[in-house]
Amino acid sequence: MAVLTDTVRIRLWRATMRFLSSRLESANYTKPDLQAAINAADDWLNLNAAAYNTALTVPFRTNATFAQKALILAVVALARYDTQLLARLLGDVS
Repeated sequence: MAVLTDTVRIRLWRATMRFLSSRLESANYTKPDLQAAINAADDWLNLNAAAYNTALTVPFRTNATFAQKALILAVVALARYDTQLLARLLGDVS
């Protein structure tokens, strides 16, 4: 998977700020801190893509597309954070 472009990272940063503001969540970090976190997460995904791929079962790893593998990672991460948001993305998760 390729690292996101600076333009995409900025769009994600802005969208994340809007999302967090709409939820009225308090935060003890600055906008630049959030932008740096998005950049770091993208860099981490790039550096650890091979380890993630190796962790997947062989049948899934060899047959799934990059997009499907990314979706699985995102779904698991989101399930740990916010199941209501996950349900809005996937529908019923019961």
